[in-house]
Amino acid sequence: MERIITLTTDFGLKDHYSGAMKGVILSINPEVIITDITHEIVPQDVFQAAFILRNFYHYFPQGTIHIVIVDPGVGSRRKPIVVQADNYIFLGPDNGIFTFIYSEFKSVKAFKISNPKYILPKVGSTFDGRDVFAPAAAHLSLGVPADDLGGQVRKPVKLQIKEPVVRGSEIIGEVIYIDSFGNLITNIPAQLIKPKSRVYIGGEVIKGISQFYAEVPKGEFLAIIGSTGFLEISVSHGSALDMVETRLSSTKSKKIKKVKHIPCVIRI
Repeated sequence: MERIITLTTDFGLKDHYSGAMKGVILSINPEVIITDITHEIVPQDVFQAAFILRNFYHYFPQGTIHIVIVDPGVGSRRKPIVVQADNYIFLGPDNGIFTFIYSEFKSVKAFKISNPKYILPKVGSTFDGRDVFAPAAAHLSLGVPADDLGGQVRKPVKLQIKEPVVRGSEIIGEVIYIDSFGNLITNIPAQLIKPKSRVYIGGEVIKGISQFYAEVPKGEFLAIIGSTGFLEISVSHGSALDMVETRLSSTKSKKIKKVKHIPCVIRI
């Protein structure tokens, strides 16, 4: 079976970075399948990369190798690692980018990528994507065991993930991700929500949970369980991000400067 390597980065598409990584991979294993997930992660937003990874990796066949790079600490003492989780393999910086992976698998091992046999001689210290992660992933795709790349990392870095708070009939969460459609994805999971729940966010009150986006008239807010499994705030044929930003600016709120992380309250 042909091996698959996916790429998720904050490199953008203007520069040569993702292309250089692909060249390194194909030079080592010309038969591998390379799939771009996205190169449009907000620069240096480690949580966004972690959340996106959480929502796509399991749709790939077991044995897939996922490279995830959002690496503001490149060149520092932070470790480049490979994570073995059942039959999935992940490569990236040890900066919390694999936080959701650590929590979703019972058997997870991380190894520092340090064996010079499987990395390139470094031209500088700022492009581990090309010099470390790409060649290591390519060698893994040829059957090299993860533990051949280096010693085990016993305590990999994990992000502090804020959980919703349940107080009686009230659930207090917040927006954790905004997609390209302007949908506001919260940290409130579907299992905490009832169909007739009321949702309060950015001065808006939404009555009930919709089943699809066009269930309400054009331009109106709705609450829905999105494809991530979390409560999502949307606007029918519009952008919840734009609508909430407009409302916040009109009230001249100084406390809430960004839509991301604004509170979302549910009463069930």
